[in-house]
Amino acid sequence: MNSQTFNLHPNPSEETIRLGPLTVRFLLTGDNSTGSIAAFELVVPGAQKLAAPAHSHDHYEETIYGLGGMLTWTVDGNQIEVGPGQALCIPRGAVHRFDNHRTGDAKALCVITPAAIGPQYFREAAEVIRAAGGGPPDRVKMAEVMRRHGLTPAAPAS
Repeated sequence: MNSQTFNLHPNPSEETIRLGPLTVRFLLTGDNSTGSIAAFELVVPGAQKLAAPAHSHDHYEETIYGLGGMLTWTVDGNQIEVGPGQALCIPRGAVHRFDNHRTGDAKALCVITPAAIGPQYFREAAEVIRAAGGGPPDRVKMAEVMRRHGLTPAAPAS
């Protein structure tokens, strides 16, 4: 029997991180799962887009499970709509982003395996977005935050 004691409880993180109009709430972090999984709820209001550039990550998969509304994920140039009860696994290295083209809110569960990213990335990205004062975030600063946390920003679309 393992002698290590775990302090287990549901939803260990009660923090809601605001990225402009979007919100992220971590349900599990790597600290709560011995690094195996991170999971967060993502809420995207109607007619909103990801403020950060499209990106990829080489160290983890990201699985999206639709909880409400509809998000359009663009993965390696292909648009895929994910709604309630649908799941999409974004493989390592795939360039992706999301948009909510509808009028209502969309909500998804995002699962990161292994837990190579956590709340700190979203806190730092939120600071860059806040500093923009409602305008577009500073692309260079956002790219710095992304790279520091293992995300690779895609080149701007021409």
